[in-house]
Amino acid sequence: MRREREESVPDEEREALLTIAHGAVVTSGGVSGQRVLMTAVEVILARGLGPTAYGVYALAWRITQLLVKLVTFGSVPALQRYLPAYEGDPGRRSAVAGLAYATTLTFGAAIAVGIWLAAPQINALTVAQPSFVPTMRAFGVLVGLLGVVTVGSAVFRAVGSARGEVTFNKLLRPAARLVGAVAALGAGYSVVGVAGAIVVATGLLAVAVVPLSSRVTGITPSLRGARREAGRFYNHAAPVAMSSLGKVFQNRIDVLLVGALLSAVAAGVYNAVLVLIAIAWIPLLSFNQLLPPVASDLYADGRTGTLNAVYSSVTRLIVTTVVPILAVLVVYGPTYTQGYVPLVVYLGGVFVGSAVGATGWLLMMTDHQYARMALDWLLAALNVGLTYAFVLRFGLVGAALGTSLAIAIQNGIQVLLLRRFEGLWPFDQTFLTPLAAGAVALAVMWVVRLAVSGLPAVAVGALVGTLAYVASLHVLGVDPRDRLVVRELADRYASDLTRLLPR
Repeated sequence: MRREREESVPDEEREALLTIAHGAVVTSGGVSGQRVLMTAVEVILARGLGPTAYGVYALAWRITQLLVKLVTFGSVPALQRYLPAYEGDPGRRSAVAGLAYATTLTFGAAIAVGIWLAAPQINALTVAQPSFVPTMRAFGVLVGLLGVVTVGSAVFRAVGSARGEVTFNKLLRPAARLVGAVAALGAGYSVVGVAGAIVVATGLLAVAVVPLSSRVTGITPSLRGARREAGRFYNHAAPVAMSSLGKVFQNRIDVLLVGALLSAVAAGVYNAVLVLIAIAWIPLLSFNQLLPPVASDLYADGRTGTLNAVYSSVTRLIVTTVVPILAVLVVYGPTYTQGYVPLVVYLGGVFVGSAVGATGWLLMMTDHQYARMALDWLLAALNVGLTYAFVLRFGLVGAALGTSLAIAIQNGIQVLLLRRFEGLWPFDQTFLTPLAAGAVALAVMWVVRLAVSGLPAVAVGALVGTLAYVASLHVLGVDPRDRLVVRELADRYASDLTRLLPR
């Protein structure tokens, strides 16, 4: 009976769900590898450079990270929107890819010049170290190179290759930084030499990604025909670029306000909270890997009914995946008073943001990028205003409360806009199943925490709670589409593993 219900899922919906779910599995593994590599880089540099030189590096790298979010000028979402829609037209695909690379290189050059001129002033206002200026100037060049790698990875993503995007963007990018840093430290260089080595290693990766991406995807970037595509491309890319600028205020303002209005100790506690929060965002990030190109393809063909079914199923899968993670963090997060309450408050925003699914991406893939831009700036303004007021009133908890409320408000509005503009609405009674199972898992974890003390409580509680969660899902009944995804992917990976094992 269950198999019959699974087989009743339409083929195009089945294919879309399996594509997105497989991309989520690949991405979650890639993100885990990325975090390991990034942590290794920071540990090696902190030990190899010493406090002062590492502080110079850390500030220059933080500025670089912010600029990388802007250097592509909205090209990545534009690629997700138009490469799937132009599947039968290689010329238009090449022009779109050419525009993305050309735009990124242009903005990369402009940013490099700006950083070259501004580095002395930034140094005077911050660390006041002679090594900062050449380090920051080297990283100014790095911004454009990282932008090229990002665009090349986005081409893989736009054609449904999660492995290509994860390999270059999630793994090889931090690996290049690790190799460059280790080589420079091994040769006896300090922070300036480390910066230069990272630039060289990333440059080699940028040179490699373009021909490899073209060979694998069949999309060769070209400016032939780019003039005809430029209007549509920048009509989509420009508001997305403004959204990215707004996100700079969204993602960093709470940390800056905590440091400015409270204390260095409070900033350290809040940074520890954000490390745990990043884990809770992984399910949404992973399922959003291949949803944009799939959504663009369905929307371009006018298959909004299928798009809504896929949106609903993927959102339910996100909720099903994130609920046990949230339960573990709530029960076994930092139990000291100063960090625990902000964590729980922030997790409320994570839950809302995950429970509504890929609302922001869907707005962009259905040509409502200007609405997305306005909402991103609304969130930025809300985050600044609410976080400032709440930090002054409630301290550290206020930072989490302001950001959490801003996330909830934006995502709530985006859900309503998708329903108003496109008739997309993901929610039905099937969403109650993972919530009920999550309540059972939460209760089980609390019992284990009371019975077991110390670090073993985390491992035992997470394991027992997860088993209780899965058992509750089984008893309550899993949606046929979710069961289909799990069964099909399990069969695929088992088959792949069988072929790899020696006979």
